[in-house]
Amino acid sequence: MRVSSLAATCVALAFPAVSQQIYDIYTTTWDRASLFTYTNLGSSPINFVTPGAIASADIVVNDGTVYQTMFGHGGSLTDSSALLLSTMKTSNAANYWSLLGYLFDPTDGKGGAGLTYLRVPLGASDFSAKVYSFDDVSGDTSLNSFNINNAPSYLFTVIQDIMTINPYLRVHLLPWSPPGWMKDSGTMNGGNFLSTYVTPYANYLLKCLQGFQGKGIPIYAIGIQNEPENSNPTYPTCALSATQEAQIGTALRTLMNNNGFSSTKIIGYEHNWNDAGGYPVQLMQQAQSAFAGVSFHCYSGAYSDQTTFHNAYPNKEIYFTECTGSLGSDWWSDIKWYMDNLYIGSVQDYSSAVLMWNLALDGSGQPETPGSNSCMNPPCRGIVTVSGSSYSVNQEFYSMAQASKAIVPKDVNGPWGQRIGVSVGGSLSWALVVGAYVTRRNSATDWNRYSLVVLNWDDSASTTWNPVAVKTTIEFRGMQATYTFPVGVTTLWWYAAPTTTAARDYAGEESFVEVDEEGSGVPAYNSTNIPRYAQEVKWESSSDTQPRRTNRYMGPR
Repeated sequence: MRVSSLAATCVALAFPAVSQQIYDIYTTTWDRASLFTYTNLGSSPINFVTPGAIASADIVVNDGTVYQTMFGHGGSLTDSSALLLSTMKTSNAANYWSLLGYLFDPTDGKGGAGLTYLRVPLGASDFSAKVYSFDDVSGDTSLNSFNINNAPSYLFTVIQDIMTINPYLRVHLLPWSPPGWMKDSGTMNGGNFLSTYVTPYANYLLKCLQGFQGKGIPIYAIGIQNEPENSNPTYPTCALSATQEAQIGTALRTLMNNNGFSSTKIIGYEHNWNDAGGYPVQLMQQAQSAFAGVSFHCYSGAYSDQTTFHNAYPNKEIYFTECTGSLGSDWWSDIKWYMDNLYIGSVQDYSSAVLMWNLALDGSGQPETPGSNSCMNPPCRGIVTVSGSSYSVNQEFYSMAQASKAIVPKDVNGPWGQRIGVSVGGSLSWALVVGAYVTRRNSATDWNRYSLVVLNWDDSASTTWNPVAVKTTIEFRGMQATYTFPVGVTTLWWYAAPTTTAARDYAGEESFVEVDEEGSGVPAYNSTNIPRYAQEVKWESSSDTQPRRTNRYMGPR
């Protein structure tokens, strides 16, 4: 919804911006002196005051322009990730719960990142102990041999544990391949889907939903096929045309609507940016009523390609669901790339969620599915590196944690953050990459939270290394605050009264309306889902490695 400049001026007069103050700041700096470090300014907040001259950079926030609602950031819980986490739980339960809290706890003041979106492969992927589907009996079109317990039990257990920490968790299911007997290859590894199995495969996916539901895991979304334009004979993959995906999606949508899954979304495509105007557009042309939207990966193309799809289907949702780090790449160069291309860039081009690949791997990028060549030279890196009973979080975590703090609900079961308008001016405008968000409140009388996620990449890395903090003015509703952004990523927020014309603009919003009776800032867990940690815990990383000043960037796989 757009608000005129006159309306914005009236609002500024009605709710004096002098009362708006920045208290809360999270910082990750290039030198790792700060690593997702929280600062409360306490008695010395940054005030919004009558505007003066702009600083070297000038951020202009326009809350009259509201874009997509955010659904959370996160990663993929592969079988391998779940195995490593489960092993840690057995050997060191305290570390296990500490890690889950640091990753997933959305509670204000607890120090967790509040990651909320979990992508889970259906059957084997390139990170599993073995190749399997949920029905490996050839020709079983009636699916009599379907068994959700073909997946390792620890996969379900880890998801259930995460749910006790984050009640907002969104689980997105996605197969890397149909059962091999539904393909011309006769195996999960590579090959083409056979159209004669459209109906059995739709029923197979419905049974997957029912299987997870039977484990007490509600499903937010399901996909038809990971990377449908990729057929690789070394690990589970499948070539699936847009027409085939449309047919399966249409059949599955009907089955879901008739079997209690009408609120579960179907997300299509799940492949690279470079074909944003091809496959996903063709998919919508044939079956847009079946699909809530599409998702993209980073391995070819650019985040700006997402706008091609958005312009064709502006009412469809966009998700970014996979990119991986590589072992040996430079920590700070990676963070710059992730923020510029994913957590700010992709979101500016309409992503409602940003996910990395494996939630956890070991220090060698293992365990990978035997024989797979998907992550070689260099191996993939997880969001977390698990070494037996200990762990360390990587640059992927710090990037998504900074972004996540800007969008999680302020109120218990309240609205999620929405992207709003922002621009950067000044002589050093090039030094800052900025995303801006509003998080509305359960009560119309409570002030909204406004957040900025700011990358300062003024490090002169291409010439002589010289990190430069950038003094910046922040313009909001005719008032101005000043803050100096260090080289790194900064997330900060303030509160302001809702505008009269946009106070309840919930277009596309998904709110959780159940509020605990006391109205506290602590998620209202069910009595059977009490977290396995004390309320006073503040989550912290278990690693504090020394920075590297090299500028090498190996890029995503």
